Amino acid sequence: MTPRTPLLDRVKVPADLRNFSTEQLKQVADELRAETIDTVATTGGHLGASLGVVELTVAIHAVFDTPRDRLIWDVGHQAYPHKILTGRRDRIRTLRQPGGLSGFTRRSESEYDPFGAAHSSTSISAGLGMAVARDLKGEHPKRNVIAVIGDGAMSAGMAYEAMNNAGASKSRLIVVLNDNDMSIAPPVGAMSAYLSRLISSRSFLSLRDFAVRMAKRFPRPIERTARRAEEYARGILTGGTLFEELGFYYVGPIDGHNMEHLLPVLRNLRDAEGDEPVLLHVVTQKGKGYAPAEASVDKYHGVSKFNVVTGEQAKAPPGPPSYTKVFAQALIAEAEANPRIVAVTAAMPGGTGLDAFGKKFPERTFDVGIAEQHAVTFAAGMATEGLAPFCAIYSTFLQRGYDQVVHDVALQSLPVRFAMDRAGMVGADGATHAGVYDLAYLGCLPGMVIMAPADEAELFDCVATAAVIDDRPSAFRYPRGEGIGLTLPARGSVWDIGKGRVLREGNKVAILCFGPRLYDGLKAADELAARGFSATVADARFMKPLDTALVDQLARHHEVLITIEDGAIGGFGSAVAHHLAWSGAFDRGLKFRPMTLPDRFIDHNTPAAQLIEAGLTANDIVNHALNALKIDEASRARPSPVAFSAQ
Repeated sequence: MTPRTPLLDRVKVPADLRNFSTEQLKQVADELRAETIDTVATTGGHLGASLGVVELTVAIHAVFDTPRDRLIWDVGHQAYPHKILTGRRDRIRTLRQPGGLSGFTRRSESEYDPFGAAHSSTSISAGLGMAVARDLKGEHPKRNVIAVIGDGAMSAGMAYEAMNNAGASKSRLIVVLNDNDMSIAPPVGAMSAYLSRLISSRSFLSLRDFAVRMAKRFPRPIERTARRAEEYARGILTGGTLFEELGFYYVGPIDGHNMEHLLPVLRNLRDAEGDEPVLLHVVTQKGKGYAPAEASVDKYHGVSKFNVVTGEQAKAPPGPPSYTKVFAQALIAEAEANPRIVAVTAAMPGGTGLDAFGKKFPERTFDVGIAEQHAVTFAAGMATEGLAPFCAIYSTFLQRGYDQVVHDVALQSLPVRFAMDRAGMVGADGATHAGVYDLAYLGCLPGMVIMAPADEAELFDCVATAAVIDDRPSAFRYPRGEGIGLTLPARGSVWDIGKGRVLREGNKVAILCFGPRLYDGLKAADELAARGFSATVADARFMKPLDTALVDQLARHHEVLITIEDGAIGGFGSAVAHHLAWSGAFDRGLKFRPMTLPDRFIDHNTPAAQLIEAGLTANDIVNHALNALKIDEASRARPSPVAFSAQ
């Protein structure tokens, strides 16, 4: 058999696809799948979702006039094939690497990314906004707007809010529902493809338009009945009644891996006239075309570097357990002693460790889907009935349920416990997933208890402490990645609410740490001591209620007070500064230096590099202390051990 001449090399931008035959587009898809697999094997990232949309990506770019036609990928972690086809193939192996391509769509990266996405269920809202803007500007010919959303993202209320708005509007929008769990679709085959092609065709739509105009000549009740009968007939044939009720013209389901099915339907939708929004339902398979990913969808959703031949993922050297795993162990220990404890997650049981909790307590574990708003209020409802809910949500995702935290939990003083994983910088996922705002957005809420462990052993204590707080909401935050290797207790100890601890005594500089930066504080104290300046190091443990007695003690007995946290401005340091200002400490000459993340978004990199960029290392603490003490540059060189011992 003669080898095929590679075609992907000829595709520099999507326009290069538009003269290819169907067979050639199939070949491009095959080569694109291989390129995606090889790329993610090198960089790590989201593999399964990207493999599931290879044919769909090729077909959309071959049919529509991108970037003039707007293509929005919901979440964005399935957009690797899209990036390869849109002029970024030469950089694709920098994906998620320092200084390289983002793992999600990003407006600043390419004109083919009209909307940045990393949190789910935003595509329909953004797409409708673009469609309305197009219509208000009177663009002709009208540009198409296509939003591709996965069925998992359809569990979020925002998607239905957008569809409800779109269905009532007069701005044409094409929504592609990528159903990769077979959770909605009936069997997909030739008949379904035929029906989809038929009802999306211009002749059918013209006939339907004629019938609609004729029906308007009838009395209103008859017109309304005729219209609903037509919608229900198509809904029964295709399974799309829900979307028809939301005001969308439903087409599908069709096989999302079959070019003969995809291309004619997409062309029909491209060429259709009218203002009615359309939903095209395609059925795909996560991990399609790569056997290990097909066999283990969850394992290959997000992967580290792996061997393409065997599918074996690179394993990090054995080390301490992750904070996520430690949280799960701590919560299980508390739940064994307290039958009121229940756990709630928003589509992240593995990511939050609640899969382990669920195996132990299946009837006390609740995964509500990508629905953080619902998760928070659902937990609040359980709290009203005497249960002790732990709501485990990534810090970055809890932002999506903030109104519910305020109105449904804090305002009612309900004892919902928020376990905020991935607090601080998160490495390769970058700014979209960084958990850096929680201290600011929770710290302003009356009655909220906010804790942070300095290490994995203290995380046990945070869980135990939260479990006994029954009169108000509480939250504790912990980072992504491994602990430092401490021995873990069988069960955590309950802290005194609002009390910190002093680990080291000094008399010149005080370093007050909140969270895992404690160990940088200890290193900084060692460095300062080597330079002749003794430093006190304290672990605040609580941001709220703040240990004001500890803060006052540090302020009275030290010339310089430094706070350090891996959160944005407006968090722990701001709370300390507020207290110091009202206590008169600044009037007495205290030099205060709050160390936070800078007031800008930090791009994806290794976590260590992100901390260096943020200025939150031990060396930064030392420099701030010396600056506050007005130590000149000539005196900053660290003395030799001999010189120091002679002093």
